[in-house]
Amino acid sequence: MGLPVNDQLNRSALLKQALYTFVLDAEGDVATALEQYSADRLKHWSATNLQGISRSDLAIDMFLTEGQVANQSVLDIFVQNQPTLAAAEAALVQSWKHAFNGLFAVVQVTAERYEVMNWLTAKRYWVTPNGTQSAGELSRLSPGEIVVTRLLPDGDSGWTFSGPLMLLGKLGKPKLAVAIGNFKNWFPNYLYGDAPELLAEAWQSVEHYHHDFVEFFGGDRVTLSGYELNKKLKDYQEVTTQRRLAELGVDGSKSLKDLVAESGMSEEEVAESVEAFGEDSGEVSRLLKGDQAIKMAMPPINLPDDLRRAEAVTVFVHPRWGQTFLKDYVRLTQLLSAADEAATAKADQLIQKYLKEDAVNVYVWRSLAQDHPEPLMASLGRCLNRSDLTPDDLDQVLAEAGKPLEPTLPEIASVPVHLRNLFQEALEEVGQSASKKKSKGKGKQKQKTGFAV
Repeated sequence: MGLPVNDQLNRSALLKQALYTFVLDAEGDVATALEQYSADRLKHWSATNLQGISRSDLAIDMFLTEGQVANQSVLDIFVQNQPTLAAAEAALVQSWKHAFNGLFAVVQVTAERYEVMNWLTAKRYWVTPNGTQSAGELSRLSPGEIVVTRLLPDGDSGWTFSGPLMLLGKLGKPKLAVAIGNFKNWFPNYLYGDAPELLAEAWQSVEHYHHDFVEFFGGDRVTLSGYELNKKLKDYQEVTTQRRLAELGVDGSKSLKDLVAESGMSEEEVAESVEAFGEDSGEVSRLLKGDQAIKMAMPPINLPDDLRRAEAVTVFVHPRWGQTFLKDYVRLTQLLSAADEAATAKADQLIQKYLKEDAVNVYVWRSLAQDHPEPLMASLGRCLNRSDLTPDDLDQVLAEAGKPLEPTLPEIASVPVHLRNLFQEALEEVGQSASKKKSKGKGKQKQKTGFAV
């Protein structure tokens, strides 16, 4: 029989403090690993503008439960160094490997606990404070409050707060959508930290996109003018949309309203069926009101203006790294192939630019190194004042430049229905707000002449 809740919580808090003291007092490999981990986290959070929370406290708290020292977890090392721990206590400590970061909405509050929902996964938890949160912070945790924090398992089904709290207030949908985007930038490895099944589905959608792209374009890398690429992407969208409709057994040349009438199904049944395939039921409702053919009613793909007007855009697509659009990749390869001094100087400028741009991921760099190994490493050597670089040093150079060597979930990945609905509703609210402002200021605007682009 387990400990009573209060005794369990007290024991959990004592164990957590013992773990904290053990790590902070440690020397050697543990201390070195903590220093490197904290430096990496602080660098990332500085680049992604994480504010409103103690970054150093957060980094230490994350290291306690996910830190690695010589291929061994910090939690394993701690348990090994505590021979007097009871089996139940050791099991509780080991369960902390399931701690995770999340962006939570407070659902309800009782005298001792808080029910919260992880906005990224829609999963709910009952959380008990562990005594490290201030009374002022806890008083703000009323229904509707949005908070960024970590949850730590506390027994069979309970949870407690771990590390500092970041209170964001009661956010409307547009600001909540922004907060979710920020969370993804701050904690990319915890986008679906408590829902591995959602993460697996998201990765499958990236692989599906890669397969469809290669099948349509004939390869995972293509270079076209921006104008031609934009046209091809529209054709690609038409083909893939028609295929998905065929998988659903739907004739894309008919309107959804006609198909519903033919099937004898209700609009609600159709929306539920389509939603099961990952589509937005709200979009289905919109299509039910119109007479457009389904495949023509889908919102069209359009490249940003700078890409659409570019002479040459190279697209890289990978089942893990996602997609990358570069309008100067061809120019860079031409410069690397040239031998004159002017071309070398311009190549070095582009290489320095690529080192700073997040969009130029490790997959692009490895592709470049495979096609142009010697001139690429020579250029990197000049940029970094390291003349001895070889292709074998590329990953180290990229890591030192802050490039992740392992992919995080790309932007093209599908998202759960509840998040898609939130983003759509947020966009609609922003659009309505912008329309109102435009309408109010219309009388004050001077008349313009010429052509609108």
